[in-house]
Amino acid sequence: MPTESNGSAYIMSFINAQSEEKILPMHNKSNSLKIHDDTYQEISHSNPNSPRNIGYIHQGLNNSSNNLTPSTSSASRLTPLSQKQNKNSLYNSKTKQDSLPKTDRPRFILLIILYLLQGVPIGLAFGSIPFLLKSSDLSYSDLGIFSLASYPYSLKLLWSPIVDSFFFKKVGRRRSWIIPVQTVSGLTLLFLGSTIDNVMQEVQSNLYRLTYTFFLLILLCATQDIAVDGWALTILSKDALSFASTAQTIGLNTGYFLSFTVFLAMNSPDFANSYIRKVPIDAGFWTLGQYLTFWGWCYLIVTILVAVLVPEDPPFADTEGSDKKFDENINSIPLVELERDLHTVNNPLHSHNPVVGGGDQSDHIGSGWKALVSVYSKMWKVLQLSNVKLFVIVHLISKFAFQVNESATNLKLLDKGFSKEDLAITVLIDFPFEIIFGYYAGTWSNGDEPLKPWLYAFLGRLLAAGFGQILVWGFPKSGKISTSYFICVILQHLLGSFMSTVQFVSICAFHTKIADPLIGGTYMTTLNTLSNLGGTWPKLIILYLIDNFTIANCIPEGDDEFDISKINVNNPFVKEPFYDCISTQNKNLCKSSGGVCHVSRDGYFSTNLLCITIGLFLYFGWIRKTMNYLQSLPITAWRVGKSYLPI
Repeated sequence: MPTESNGSAYIMSFINAQSEEKILPMHNKSNSLKIHDDTYQEISHSNPNSPRNIGYIHQGLNNSSNNLTPSTSSASRLTPLSQKQNKNSLYNSKTKQDSLPKTDRPRFILLIILYLLQGVPIGLAFGSIPFLLKSSDLSYSDLGIFSLASYPYSLKLLWSPIVDSFFFKKVGRRRSWIIPVQTVSGLTLLFLGSTIDNVMQEVQSNLYRLTYTFFLLILLCATQDIAVDGWALTILSKDALSFASTAQTIGLNTGYFLSFTVFLAMNSPDFANSYIRKVPIDAGFWTLGQYLTFWGWCYLIVTILVAVLVPEDPPFADTEGSDKKFDENINSIPLVELERDLHTVNNPLHSHNPVVGGGDQSDHIGSGWKALVSVYSKMWKVLQLSNVKLFVIVHLISKFAFQVNESATNLKLLDKGFSKEDLAITVLIDFPFEIIFGYYAGTWSNGDEPLKPWLYAFLGRLLAAGFGQILVWGFPKSGKISTSYFICVILQHLLGSFMSTVQFVSICAFHTKIADPLIGGTYMTTLNTLSNLGGTWPKLIILYLIDNFTIANCIPEGDDEFDISKINVNNPFVKEPFYDCISTQNKNLCKSSGGVCHVSRDGYFSTNLLCITIGLFLYFGWIRKTMNYLQSLPITAWRVGKSYLPI
């Protein structure tokens, strides 16, 4: 799933921004119009703070110039609202549906299956594989190398315009990518399934090979996600569009938890012997290779069914639901389409679909190359805004403070003896709470200060990082986990997930508020990608620092006369190349020579303390002031190109 660093939080947090306020600034020569809850208000130039409701709902927009003006087309005009009609009722009747229409249910199930397939490799790369690697005594630097495999999910915006611009018309805009990408993904999983058990036995020498392979797999999943997100907007009817994010929520999280919580439990010999087998054996219910092979065949079977049985456009498709809608002259764009698209891109896993976002459909006019150049040009224009540059710096540095907690605390607990199964249980318990957290976080992020919850949650995540350090420091020396300690681990996870979700929803609300509707999709996706990248790039550095701040030496095993306080004097291994046994290779050499690796200083504590300290200095010295300044700016300060009247 990438990005927030916490895997489950990253996958879950996108469901939360459902109640955000959407304001689309409009401009023409005589007056400025503001859309709010789908009702027009006329604002005088002389007194813009005194709006007058003129009782009209706008049915179309003229996109013939750089500014949005009321359409002059006879097909799209201002329609009077009934006196008895609630100002929200028209929008609700057109875009909201209490239940999924029966005709959309097969396609809804298809979307769930496609998203589930994506969630399987994501759960492995973000969750299970790092745990398995740490169980193999790999160093944190080695885990940092494997973390590079997750980068494509945070950078998919870079090639999403290519996916949206080039396709085979006979196959379909989305099927042109879904069919070949899922085929290659299935074959990759089958290849991994046949080799990975042997690879994991010699994981140190095969680490780069494993990283390359999972990098390819996550790259394929990210590309598939781009295509499926776009397909969801056309394969469902208008009445069912609000269920697209529901399908994504169910599918991605089901796949993620199957590959994380369920797989780790079923891969554990202790779990299998306790709950499944009558005769204990030293093996889990299934191996990693068997699991990957099973899902490889699932990928191929689903791909064949999609290629043979599922058309690009559903039976009800018209010019608004098929590819034709991207090729038409778009001098009139329904307001509900703008609202829907701005709503859709709040999803971090939707953050790569710029050409479908509010007002960006013009990217599809002309050739694929023209559309491609247009999208990249708009991204660059967004990044040239001075306020966006300041905002980008915040995105790239703000998550550094929490990286040790979210990247290494679970691994450190595992290193000290906390079982993989118990960690999987904490994630499972965390799952329903994140849904609840997301709902309330969405309500808190409304209003004139959407970043205020983000600022509070920043301190909350620092608190969770400190709580994590206390848990690692207080790990029972006996290795036996008491109920009270286990509850503390669960509470620490809940605190971190809650604060992470609040920050994510708050920042999405702010992105929605400031995005220029003329290039809404590109604007939103650029900001979301940079936000995700801010949680990805520090991981490699953090894991490297943990190893470099650690002092570990090889000492004789079982020697009661050896004085730890004189480790450099009495140690027979002091001149050996494996004396500093931080790396996996030296640790193995120490063990094979009859020694044991003694850690006299754990780099986790110093690195986490350093990150928390940097976070506090950044927050009180610059971030809080900067974020308050950014949210106080008028909407016009975030516009690309010509200026807009303040609203």
